[in-house]
Amino acid sequence: MTPVSTEPPLDVLVVGSLNADLIVRTERFPRGGETVHGDDLIVGAGGKSANQAVAASRLGSRVAMIGAVGDDAHADIVLASLDAAAVDITRVERIEDAVTGTAVITVDAAGENTIVVSAGANGRLAPASLDRHLDAFDGVRVVCLCLEAPLEVVRDAARRGRDAGARILVNLSPFEAVTDLLEPGDVLLVNEHELELLVDGPVHDWTDVVSTLATLSIRTAVVTRGARGAVVLDADGDPTVVIVPAPSVEPVDTTGAGDAFTGALAARLAAGESLSDAATYAARVGAYATLRVGTQSSYPDLSTLEGWAPEAP
Repeated sequence: MTPVSTEPPLDVLVVGSLNADLIVRTERFPRGGETVHGDDLIVGAGGKSANQAVAASRLGSRVAMIGAVGDDAHADIVLASLDAAAVDITRVERIEDAVTGTAVITVDAAGENTIVVSAGANGRLAPASLDRHLDAFDGVRVVCLCLEAPLEVVRDAARRGRDAGARILVNLSPFEAVTDLLEPGDVLLVNEHELELLVDGPVHDWTDVVSTLATLSIRTAVVTRGARGAVVLDADGDPTVVIVPAPSVEPVDTTGAGDAFTGALAARLAAGESLSDAATYAARVGAYATLRVGTQSSYPDLSTLEGWAPEAP
């Protein structure tokens, strides 16, 4: 007889990627064929999904992660960071003949970044991994997904989450136009560049975007716009557009700020907030995450965020 879990249901289940971040700061990005000097290499924990899990957990959500790492020192770094943030890592599998996913990140003097990702063990994640951890879906409030995991796993996790009654949050990054991932009730999360790829052109009118997304069977979306905050789009009933401002900050490193936004959004949706209120909260978390170098190491906990007063513009 299978024992019945006495643990409360999860607030957020994150299915996807775990990476080691290899970060170098430089005055400017090199041109093609050019070599430039950089500061000391920083090795940190990352991966879009792992970042989102850490952000949500630090903000008070009960979070677990399903994913895969290799059998190497980078795996220890990634898992230690998740564990320190109180993310349940018991469902992260270690694959003996694989290396942990890696992101090579360059950050310039303005805090902007370029990222090249090598999937490593993330590419070995399979639906069978979800079969081994079905208990994680029982009663979960939000399932958080991105496209750094194999698409078949993302599709399967979305289906299982819906069957369990969870809200599905899909971050289409790295971008692919796989809009069939989303069903009514799901939330699409993209940045404004990804949105332009999705709707095949620049955005001139947000109401028109709501209508265009509705033709793709996307009813609800959040579009992040960096320092300009976010826009919440809803095609249910009368089309609505809510502009969400972001606190004014002087960024040090924008790497991982979008993931901080995503994790915070998932946390507040799991707590029962409206999408607009959750996005407003997430914009504050995303802004805070730009004030320090690195990804997970830059994310605030509840007390830090509550005590933070950004400077007036």
